[in-house]
Amino acid sequence: MCKIIAIANQKGGVGKTTTTSNLGIGLAKQGKKVLLIDADAQGSLTASLGFTEPDSLEVTLATIMGDLINDEEVEPGEGILHHEEGIDLMPGNIELSGLEVSLVNVMSRETVLRSYIEIVRESYDYILIDCMPSLGMITINAFACADSILIPVQAAYLPVKGLQQLIKTVGKVKRQINPKLEIGGILLTMVDSRTNYAKDISSMLKEAYGSRVRIFANVIPISVRAAEISAEGVSIYKHDPKGKVASAYDSLTKEVLADGQ
Repeated sequence: MCKIIAIANQKGGVGKTTTTSNLGIGLAKQGKKVLLIDADAQGSLTASLGFTEPDSLEVTLATIMGDLINDEEVEPGEGILHHEEGIDLMPGNIELSGLEVSLVNVMSRETVLRSYIEIVRESYDYILIDCMPSLGMITINAFACADSILIPVQAAYLPVKGLQQLIKTVGKVKRQINPKLEIGGILLTMVDSRTNYAKDISSMLKEAYGSRVRIFANVIPISVRAAEISAEGVSIYKHDPKGKVASAYDSLTKEVLADGQ
């Protein structure tokens, strides 16, 4: 049984991409077969995994979704890149922006990505989708095929308004398109545990959402080392294996695996 997790927050800079790559590689280290999908036109996930020129790649998620829209045949392994740390990647790039616009006129426009997932899911235990920081058509596509949504939230201030909108959108997709969709949890990222501020935000978050949405026990600490990894094309496990961020993502991986039991 393949589990599909969308990693989403319509606010940028909250650690979505870092979470997608380190959780994905964490799951691979535990012996799982993992595919990461870069569903963000900025191609940050693709670049952070060492494929530094996403816009020059011949086959990306936009190509594949374009083929599906045009009823063309898509092979399961087509366009998939392999990363040295044991995960597969379906890259994304700027072409997704154009696709976002053209999806508006497509029949069954919310389920194009789901058609792709159906082609590849047999080969994987986990598929993680790094969503773009908006609630546009591509993100709706990710929600339409996901089992759960993991929401990284930066502990620098409380984006309550944004979260309410996101939770509302998830509810709408669940009612209208994907009845199995659940919110897997809210993950606090970039936490500076030395400050009371982070503790305040954590308790405010629990107060506002704790009764409706699970908040992951593990938080991701703020770290300069973690900020460096996107330039290196490797995960935190390789860059700083003994650091607190690697340990936090390792614990998060175990928490996510426990959900999948």
